[in-house]
Amino acid sequence: MTDWIITGLGAVVTTAGALTMRRRERLGSGIMGFGLAHVLLGALDRLRHG
Repeated sequence: MTDWIITGLGAVVTTAGALTMRRRERLGSGIMGFGLAHVLLGALDRLRHG
């Protein structure tokens, strides 16, 4: 269950980063990268337990 929460949180943060990129390019890129890292970590956690 934790892997789905991490992946979902990463998707929300990635979306927020993409929306922020419209206004401030560097800040949005950092937020988006942070979210994508969480999506990747959640997917890897799913593979590990799967």
